[in-house]
Amino acid sequence: MDRIERIYREWDERLARKDVDAILALYAADAVFESPLAAHLMGTGILRGHAELRPFFEKLAQRKPTVRGRYRTGYLTDGRLLIWEYPREAPGGDQLDLVEVMEIGDDGLIRNQRVYWGWFAVGVLQADGYRR
Repeated sequence: MDRIERIYREWDERLARKDVDAILALYAADAVFESPLAAHLMGTGILRGHAELRPFFEKLAQRKPTVRGRYRTGYLTDGRLLIWEYPREAPGGDQLDLVEVMEIGDDGLIRNQRVYWGWFAVGVLQADGYRR
């Protein structure tokens, strides 16, 4: 399995298992993560490095709402960027509509990640769906 395919498969699986150490192992030590969820949970939309990523993923493991589905249909890549969508309409019903964009280094680690939220997902944030 190449480095892009590995991140596509393992990132989602590790997130589903809520295995914070395993998730962090996929990121470079100085990785940058940008997401409206980071702003919601951590007070800032941009997190830098493992020291800021760890508490974010720990909170996410405790607060992940049931509408945070895992349905996706594949990915796009140019060999450096990895992009996939979690569409709102999924076989089991609506899920958070997100687009994940990751820059993968030659070492196979995530260097930069940006998460774009669709209208359904924004509504979950507005309703504080990630509260404990």
